[in-house]
Amino acid sequence: MTAIDTVAAPVGGPTLPQERRLVTEIPGPRSQELLARKSAAVAAGVGHTAPIEAVAAGGGVVVDADGNSLIDLGSGIAVTTVGNAHPRVVEAVTAQVAQFTHTCFMVSPYESYVAVAEALNRVTPGDHEKKSALFNSGAEAVENAIKIARKFTKKQAVVAFDHGYHGRTNLTMALTAKSMPYKSGFGPFASEVYRAPMSYPFRDGGLSGADAARKAISVIEKQVGAENLAAVIIEPIQGEGGFIVPADGFLEHLLRWCRSNDVVFIADEIQTGFGRTGAMFASELFGIVPDLITTAKGIAAGLPLAAVTGRADIMDAAHAGGLGGTYGGNPIACAAALAAIEVFESEDLPSRAREIETLLTGRLRDLQASDPRIGDIRGRGAMIAVEFVVPSTGDPDGTLTSAIAKACIAQGVIVLTCGTYGNVIRFLPPLSIPDDLLHEGLDVIAAALAAH
Repeated sequence: MTAIDTVAAPVGGPTLPQERRLVTEIPGPRSQELLARKSAAVAAGVGHTAPIEAVAAGGGVVVDADGNSLIDLGSGIAVTTVGNAHPRVVEAVTAQVAQFTHTCFMVSPYESYVAVAEALNRVTPGDHEKKSALFNSGAEAVENAIKIARKFTKKQAVVAFDHGYHGRTNLTMALTAKSMPYKSGFGPFASEVYRAPMSYPFRDGGLSGADAARKAISVIEKQVGAENLAAVIIEPIQGEGGFIVPADGFLEHLLRWCRSNDVVFIADEIQTGFGRTGAMFASELFGIVPDLITTAKGIAAGLPLAAVTGRADIMDAAHAGGLGGTYGGNPIACAAALAAIEVFESEDLPSRAREIETLLTGRLRDLQASDPRIGDIRGRGAMIAVEFVVPSTGDPDGTLTSAIAKACIAQGVIVLTCGTYGNVIRFLPPLSIPDDLLHEGLDVIAAALAAH
C-alpha cells in the first residue's frame, strides 16, 4: 500500500473532505518513519514546522500519511494562495508537461514566458511602460532587482529596513535584518548594504508615518548619502519580520524622497503579492507605484517561479545576457502562473481575502478583549498576525508563541510563527479555505491560549 492509499478521497483540491480529522497523534507512525529517514538523509539545517508526511492537500487542508487531515493556515508560507492542486493549474501544468519540460528560455524561447511577462506588466501597479524578467525564487528576484538598479543608477549602495526579510542567499542575507536562523554564522555578507528604521506602529510610540519616514530618511542621508544610493528595498507589509503594517504616509514619503534623489524604489511583494492582502499587490493599499516589484510565492500556485517587473527604462538597463538563469521562467512554472493569474482575476480572490480578514480579525479581537497577552492584531486581507507580549511589561513573549503554535499543530491546525522576536503567529490561509474551517482553526487556537 502506498502513502496515498490512506487519503479519504482522491487528490486534487476540491475532492478532499474539508475537515479537521485526527486519526493518530501527530506525528503518527508513518510520519515518524519519514522523519527518521529525513534525519538520516537530509542536512540538519533544513528544518520543518509540522512533523508530518504530507500526501495530499487542497481547499483548506493538508492530509498526512497516517490519514490525519490538518487545517492549513500557512499555505506553504503564502504560496498556495489559490488553493493546492487547483484544477485549472493542474490542467495547465499537465498539458505543458506533455509538450516539453525545458529548453532554457535563453536558448530557445517559448510563448508562455512572454505571456507571463505580459500578464505581470498588466497587473502590477502603474500604467507606465513596464517589462519583466523571470527567475526561480524570491531571493533570486531580489538579487536581480538590485543588479538592475545598480546598473541603471551607476551607484552601489542599497538600503533595507529593520525587521525586513529578503532571502537566504549572500546578498539577501545582508538585506535581511534577523540573525537567527537566517544569518548566524554564514558571513561575511555582501557589502554596500545599509539599514534604516521601519515604521512599526505597535512599538515605535505611535510615530506618524510622515515622522517615521523623516527619521528613516535622516539615517539614510547621514549614513549613506543619496549620491551613493542605488535603491531602497522594502516590503509594503513586512512578512517574516512580523506582518508589520507601516503607518499611513510612511511609504508615500519614502517614495517621494527616492524620486527626488534618483534612487530606485523596490517593493518586495514576494509574500504580499497576488491577492494575499486583499488587493492584487499590497502597494495598491498605500497608493504607491514602485519603480520595481519583486514577486514569487503565490505567483505560480506552488511551482518555483519569481519575477522582477518594473519601469521599462530601468529594466532595460542591464546588457544582453546580464539577466537570466538556466531554469528561470521554466515552461511548466509559466503554465502554472498563467492559470493562477486567471484564477485570481476570474474568481476575484482579492475580494475573498478581504472576507477572510473580516472573519479573522473579528474572532481575534474577541480573544484579545479577554486576554492581555495579545498585544497587537494587524495585517491586511488573508495576511493577519497576532503579536504576543508579557502583559506587565509589553515585552515580546516568544516562549508563549512557540508553545501555542506547537499545541495547535498537535491538534491538527498548521500555524506559522514569525517576527524579529519570535513572538508573532501569522495567518496565511489559502483563499480556497471554507469559513467553517477558519472558525474551527480559531477555536483550536483559543483552546491553546486558554491552556497556556
